[in-house]
Amino acid sequence: MARRTGRGSKEKQKMTLNEQKAALRRKIREALKNILPAARNAASAQLRTLLKEQLFWENSASILFFAPLPDEMDVWPLLEETVSGEKIIALPRLDPADQSYVARRIQNPQTEIAVGPFGIREPKTDCAEIAMSRLDLILVPGVAFDLFGHRLGRGRGFYDRLLVEAPGLKCGIGFEEQITHEVPAGNHDMQMDFVLTPTRCIEVGR
Repeated sequence: MARRTGRGSKEKQKMTLNEQKAALRRKIREALKNILPAARNAASAQLRTLLKEQLFWENSASILFFAPLPDEMDVWPLLEETVSGEKIIALPRLDPADQSYVARRIQNPQTEIAVGPFGIREPKTDCAEIAMSRLDLILVPGVAFDLFGHRLGRGRGFYDRLLVEAPGLKCGIGFEEQITHEVPAGNHDMQMDFVLTPTRCIEVGR
């Protein structure tokens, strides 16, 4: 047993950072495939309720949401619920000029949403841009998270480039199946302040 663990550790050391990330992405995606639609919907509802109970949610006057992909937590109903209140709500929009995301305010999801280049819902061009420095809370999707706040994205680096401009609190959003012992991370990978699943809120701290 000990010998096998040592061999696995050495093999992991030989893998490059990108290889480690690719292997973890495959592992998590296989786990997510086993979540049935009904369980996915129930978990998403549970997470939305838990998120609203957090003090950092209550204290945030401006929040950057994300438009979930089919294998991600469905936070969209909470966006539609919150946008009519006093909080400022924004979504990322891809800037085709430099292939980077910017935050734009959403006030009416029924009329201000379009489908972007990657099939992701995003604000239309006439929605006002909001500086990332003005956002109190950023809800961040990911493929995997660990208990230290490290995040594994989809590999394009869009969110890491977006988050580097954001001094506000960053909360990773995922299923419990997306929490792993260790996420391989480089110097450019942004850390979360909190990681939220349907059953717990993990406070990482600064």
